[in-house]
Amino acid sequence: MGRELAERFPVAAQTFAEADEALGFSLSRLCFEGPEEDLKLTENTQPAIMTVSVAAWRVLAEHGIEPVLAAGHSLGEWSAQVAAGTISFADALRSVKARGHAMQLAVPAGQGAMAAVLSLAPELVVEACKEAAAETGLVVQAANLNSPGQTVISGALAAVEKASALCKAKGARRAVMLPVSAPFHCALMQPAQEEVARVLAALTLADPRIPVAANVSGGLVTTAAAAQDALTRQVTGAVRWMDCEQALVGAGAEVFIEVGPGKVLCGLLKQIDPALKSLNVEDAGSLEAALAGLADAE
Repeated sequence: MGRELAERFPVAAQTFAEADEALGFSLSRLCFEGPEEDLKLTENTQPAIMTVSVAAWRVLAEHGIEPVLAAGHSLGEWSAQVAAGTISFADALRSVKARGHAMQLAVPAGQGAMAAVLSLAPELVVEACKEAAAETGLVVQAANLNSPGQTVISGALAAVEKASALCKAKGARRAVMLPVSAPFHCALMQPAQEEVARVLAALTLADPRIPVAANVSGGLVTTAAAAQDALTRQVTGAVRWMDCEQALVGAGAEVFIEVGPGKVLCGLLKQIDPALKSLNVEDAGSLEAALAGLADAE
């Protein structure tokens, strides 16, 4: 993950070197060589994904491509704030490592779950979660409002299973349990949110250079205080991704570039509005394609 970027572009290699120094171990070796079971640990996965994302953003910047707005899905909101100059890369890395560790500890293994509900209106998914929570006495809530046809739910295992069954009864095409290590973006993450609040309180954040969409509200944040509040509250709050995208469009966004591993957000954008143009950058090939796509869009 990120190896080709580091081999082809000095600024990407420098990004990985900065990450190694900030964290005190070789994250670059873990990204490039594994072992996969160590990379999958949440406290390693989160800084690894951020490093690849920041490396891709910096490579784009060297090619003259700078964002005028930013957004990130869950962990990605931290990378978006790094790009906006709100928080230093090193501080963000150490923060998300602590965030990942706290999330892992918040709920004992096997007690929490997440599921993706497909082809059911988000309001019906929310309704099913409320019914399941009332019936089981356990936590379950909409965690990711990703697109009109995809909502992820999160909470206690039995409650997620019950909500999934209710969603199917309400007409969902599928409800798929996700292979995650913890039930993110629900009330069970309160201990992790408190740790993130503590970590951020010790840092000095700046006002973002560009507006950044906040997962927890779906609106744009433009001050350090609002950014800090958004990064804290998103640990237990839902990722309102549709609202984030609509906020960017409302602010004039016409072309979206997803940076970092994968292109899940490009897929979600097509579900939200197929007319919007999206590109992704995760390696040299996708960079070339994105630059060509930007040239065509001008």
